This record gives sequence, C-alpha cells and structure tokens, in this order.
Amino acid sequence: MSQVKIRIRGVSKRFGANVVLAGADLDVEAGKSTVVIGGSGTGKSVLIKCVLGILEPDAGSIQIDGVEVVGGRTREARAKRAECGMLFQGGALFDSLRVWENVAFRLTHAEGVKRPEARERAVETLRRVGLGAEVADLLPAELSGGMQKRVGLARAIASDPQIIFFDEPTTGLDPIMADVINELIRRTTADEGVTALTITHDMQSVRAIADTVAMLHAGRIHWHGPVAAIDEPGDAHVEQFVQGHAEGPIHVDVAAE
Repeated sequence: MSQVKIRIRGVSKRFGANVVLAGADLDVEAGKSTVVIGGSGTGKSVLIKCVLGILEPDAGSIQIDGVEVVGGRTREARAKRAECGMLFQGGALFDSLRVWENVAFRLTHAEGVKRPEARERAVETLRRVGLGAEVADLLPAELSGGMQKRVGLARAIASDPQIIFFDEPTTGLDPIMADVINELIRRTTADEGVTALTITHDMQSVRAIADTVAMLHAGRIHWHGPVAAIDEPGDAHVEQFVQGHAEGPIHVDVAAE
C-alpha cells in the first residue's frame, strides 16, 4: 500500500473577491512524481505556496508525513517544511552571488555550514546536474537560461530534501534543453527516492516526469489519475486541456475586435 507524503484537504485561498482555491483535495504519494496541470491563473502556484508556507490558506488542512503544517508554528511543522526543496520558475537565482553561493545558500544561511565545505558540496551538486566546477565562480548573468535552470535544480537538491517542488520547470526553454531538464528531474526523483510535486502546462514535460497527474480547475482538483490515463481520461475538461483545443467545457474569454 502506497504511503501518502503530502495530504491536502479542503484548502481554500482567495485574494479579495478572487477565489483561487475553493476546497482543493490532493494526495501526493511518497517517492512518486505528481504533476498538477491546469490553465494559467487556475491556482497551481498558489497551491504549492500554501504547502510551503509562503502563503497561508484561508481554510483547510495540509499534512506532511501526518504533521499539520498550516500555521507552521510548531517545531514539527517547521522541521517538515525544512525537508522541502524548490525549483522556482525562471530559476530565481541571486544575481549578486556566485553560482556556488546560490547552490549553497541554504547550507550557509540556514544550516551553518562553513564556506569551504559549502563550496565543495555545491560543486559536487553541480556535477549531479551536469555542470562542471568551472561554472562555480561565475555569476548567473554569465549563464544561459538552461544552465540557470540547472543551477536552480542544484540549489533545490543541495540539502538532500525529501520533497522537491518544481514550478513550471521548462518554461522559456527550447525543446532540447526542456528535455534535458525533464531528464534531470526524472533522474533526481527516481535515483534519490524523493517525492516530487510539479506544476506545469507543458504536456511533453508531464509525460516525461509524471507518475500521477492531477488537474486543477475552478479551484478544485477536478481529475486525478496515472499519467498513462491522460490521453483517455474519460473527462472532457482533461481531454480539452491535453489536446489544446479552444472549444470545450473550459471557457476561454477572447476579446472581440
């Protein structure tokens, strides 16, 4: 029987009159790669930010290994969230820090690792994502977009997290580099046994990295199933999204000329 690593129940979040999440429920299995799909503005990033504690939900429960983390005030909740890593959309690297300092940021600032050891661990982590030691002392601006994504992934895994969140990991990349990033994500989750929760609208990426897929629509998880079922999901909303059709139950407002 599979173990649930993250259990989300009834999570709601609104910003003024805009209801983004309206009672979302989702189970993320331990050691598996779960991908949440959905259109732009459907609340995918908000859902991840609620799990991480960046945003506080208005209602609902979020448990990691059975520990309630909504509120985040207990020692256990803080410890569970400390087990998480994050690859942000666009990399979100610190421009003024060297590559190795970005990778080792948590090691030096949260875990108290001394700089020589932190640099050594950063270089080793860069190697795990296919980057040589020669990039360690470069600034992010000296890297290509694909290399910045790999540095972001290195930062996410540098502290050996049990859970990694990926926010649109292939956005802005050419197809070849997107495939490289997908392979790195798949290898990271498979080889190291971490639990992954990814949000994306890139169906090629979904097929490459997902074990299970959930679709967020109208503030709720509308459909949840194995990745092999997304081409015949038995649901018109999922079919429309996967096939990229303008016509269907998902209404898209288009301004008239």
